[in-house]
This record gives sequence, structure tokens and C-alpha cells, in this order.
Amino acid sequence: MRRPRIVIAALAALALAAVAVLALSVGSSAQPSKSQQLFRKTLLDDAKTTSAIKKLLRDRGGIVAPEIEFADLTGDGRTDALVRVDTGGAAGAVAIYVFSTDGKAEDTPLRAVYRSQQLYRAKAEIVDGALNVRVAQYRSGDDVCCPGKLIERVYTWSDSASRLVLRNSQELPGPTGTTTATTTMPQPAR
Repeated sequence: MRRPRIVIAALAALALAAVAVLALSVGSSAQPSKSQQLFRKTLLDDAKTTSAIKKLLRDRGGIVAPEIEFADLTGDGRTDALVRVDTGGAAGAVAIYVFSTDGKAEDTPLRAVYRSQQLYRAKAEIVDGALNVRVAQYRSGDDVCCPGKLIERVYTWSDSASRLVLRNSQELPGPTGTTTATTTMPQPAR
């Protein structure tokens, strides 16, 4: 006769746990910040944002990542913004943008001075006034977590070109890779 009470108690505990998990998951879905909302709208309104990125943003398959970095990348004394579009899943960051008002009045709308819109698991950060971008290079048989190598590219501002330009590119070993090579290639940013 104790068995039914134990089963009922266990089911009640399981039901309460399920309700608690649902309450926590609903409560943890934060609203996008004002910065995220601004850059989402800017990307959707920009004719040069690819249709794939616009679709991700519209269909909520991707978001403007909350980790927006602000720093002066153009050397004009004003803050620029490093913005990533992230899937929230295995693909990670699939697009990277730098927004600026360089060369325009301070109250001018931001415009993209750098964009890379066909990425997979990309990382980007601002280091010493330069944009550092790392992308995974997979070989056949590599797991999603462990690409064979990484390509790191460093971009700096060019006043004459009015955009970020590639200053250095190097191949780094992935989590399981062993090759390393360094090359310097002054090429335009994409």
C-alpha cells in the first residue's frame, strides 16, 4: 500500500520540477538591448546586408549578439561598434560588421565600414585599435568543435581607402592541428 503513495509523490515532484524549469526558461529569455535593436534595424535596412543574414534576423534564426564591442577603430576620436550576427547554435557567429560615422558628422547614421557575411563559427575582437577575426578551416573528418586550423586576419583603418584593410593573415593550429604559417597580405576588406 505504500507503493502508490511513493509513485504519486514521485510524480508530483517531477511535475513541480517541470513547472520550475519552464518558469526559469521563460523568465530567462531577455529582451534585446537597445544596442541590439538598433543594429538589427540598421542591418535590415542596409541594402548591402545579404538576403541570408536578413532572413536569419527576420525569422529569429539569428540575433545581433549582445556582446557588442565599442572602440575607436578609425582613428577619428569617435567610438565605432563591432557587431556580430550569431545563430545561437553550432554555427556561432555567421557575420561580422564594424559600424562607424568616420568622415561624417557625429549625428550621421552609422554605416558599415567592414562586413563579412558568410562565416561559420567566427570570432572577432578589437585588440590595440585593430580588428582581429578568426575563422575555422575544417578538413574532412574534423568535428565541429575541433577544426584542423584557424585563419586569423588583422584589419586596420586606412584613411586613404576610408575602410578597414587586411594587414596580416596567419594560419594557426586548430585545437587538434599542428601546422602554422604566417603571411602578410595587404588586401581590401570584404
